[in-house]
Amino acid sequence: MVACSYRKDVSPMNWSKSSSIELSRICVVLFMILLAALDIGCYWAVQWFVEIRLMYWQYGVLMMVTIYLCSGFGWVLLVRLWQLLNNIRMQLVFDLRNVKLLRQVSWCCVGAGAVCLVSCLYYLPFIAVAIAAGFMALIVRIVKNIFQQAIDMKAELDLTI
Repeated sequence: MVACSYRKDVSPMNWSKSSSIELSRICVVLFMILLAALDIGCYWAVQWFVEIRLMYWQYGVLMMVTIYLCSGFGWVLLVRLWQLLNNIRMQLVFDLRNVKLLRQVSWCCVGAGAVCLVSCLYYLPFIAVAIAAGFMALIVRIVKNIFQQAIDMKAELDLTI
């Protein structure tokens, strides 16, 4: 019989909070690169998509408008996430600036969801993106409310000490 001991202080990958933040920052940069590629290649991607789906060219124009409108929300969202990660990296976690950033992120999700919801009028599958964006807005809003509550509780505790 082989004895197996488990030590809490040693993890297989030596993962830390700073490693997690760095991974998140890398992911944000990756999404920025992908969004820039979409912005640059949107015309050709939409043209290809419209051709293989045998759609009218007007739908391609509408699809490009949808993509570029959502891209604007995407850029604001990614920049706000970058700022949020920088604040967390600087140990500014329960801070009103983070609540403001999370609120802006949730409104970006709502904005992109609204654009996609309207875009369902010409291409129904955009409903999936609209629902996903709405759901993400809800999740971010809940996290924002948790941060706000924690800030309020911290301020109340600071006054009682």
